[in-house]
Amino acid sequence: MDSATAVSRRSAFAHRDFRLYQGARLFMTLGSQMQSVAVGFHIYSLTHRPRDLGYVGLAQFLPMVLLSLVTGDTADRHDRRRVLMGCYAAMVTGALLLFGLSRSGVTETWPYYSVLVLLGTARAFAGPAGQSLVPHLVPVQFLSSAVAWNSTVLQVGTIAGPAVGGLVYDVLHAAGVFLICAVMMGLGLVMLALMRVHTGRMEQAATSWQRLLAGLRYVRRQKVVLGAISLDLFAVLLGGATALLPIYAQDILHTGPWGLGLLRSAPAVGAALVAVSLAVFPMKRNAGRTMLVCVALFGVATMVFGVSRNLALSVAALVVLGAADMVSVVIRQTLVQLATPPEMRGRVSAVNMVFISASNELGEFESGFTAEWFGVVPSVVLGGVGTCVVVVLWAWLFPELRRIANTDEVKPLNS
Repeated sequence: MDSATAVSRRSAFAHRDFRLYQGARLFMTLGSQMQSVAVGFHIYSLTHRPRDLGYVGLAQFLPMVLLSLVTGDTADRHDRRRVLMGCYAAMVTGALLLFGLSRSGVTETWPYYSVLVLLGTARAFAGPAGQSLVPHLVPVQFLSSAVAWNSTVLQVGTIAGPAVGGLVYDVLHAAGVFLICAVMMGLGLVMLALMRVHTGRMEQAATSWQRLLAGLRYVRRQKVVLGAISLDLFAVLLGGATALLPIYAQDILHTGPWGLGLLRSAPAVGAALVAVSLAVFPMKRNAGRTMLVCVALFGVATMVFGVSRNLALSVAALVVLGAADMVSVVIRQTLVQLATPPEMRGRVSAVNMVFISASNELGEFESGFTAEWFGVVPSVVLGGVGTCVVVVLWAWLFPELRRIANTDEVKPLNS
């Protein structure tokens, strides 16, 4: 590899605002992941009911759906960096509220769910603003690599956050974790404030109702984007088992908070390895088919994890699961940005975030209730089978997705 190629592959980090944004996201992700481990373990320790873990996901999902039209429009009508700063400030507030609840010994669950609604609301606005901000930080020819590095930083935080959160929970309990999370999120807010980029108003003139619905209409017309984000929705919705990790750690694998942290970190290890690989060596051939195969692999890994009774095998299955999922993430995020006009990226990203949130938070809700109905292990295994079925259906329903060779070839539709 010559020096020019090496510089090209690292070019996104040559831009000051991109570096600051990645630093902010790293601190925010570390804090959020530590907080997620503490919330799940703390609530399950209070009630020992799987459905209460489902409510954790539902409390964060509902704001994403109910506010989806407004959040995307906000990202297109206002400076995206300032929107993110407001969201980060709300997340810091939420972490401090969780600290106060746990430090005070509150045993009722509804106050915790109320704070999770606040955090879900902040993430609902942060998602479209953050996703649509990235193309403003690097030249367009480096966007695919920037998306991969973006995912890499996210996965680094997702690896370290749960592991550190589990260890800190063992020593300082929930209150200590929540306080540390507030500090880390505050550091992320400071780094955002140091950025210089200003996006300004992006959307074209239109009536309020036309403007709000534009993202939905565009996704419906752009079949490549619709296929990619709906594949992720249904595959992860059915195959997601992360909400049940506290049960696996405590009742099936018989570990403590440290084991939960290890399980939560395992998917991110696989995801980070793949994200770095795709950042350095962007995918140039058979991107669509590769995504479909990797989503099927995600389903198979879910089934292996579901039946495992060995901690090492469970961790290995989750590593494979995370690696397979990251291929879908990088391709999907690149498609959404390149296949969308700049003035609509906030609204289209909001639709994408609803799908992502549905697959994650609503998936947690679904997992909690199916586990209570059918049992923990059967619900996870059936979810993995469902993911594989979805892949076969989507390969037939969206042939445009299957035919994608290089994501750089995808262009926005004409209005």
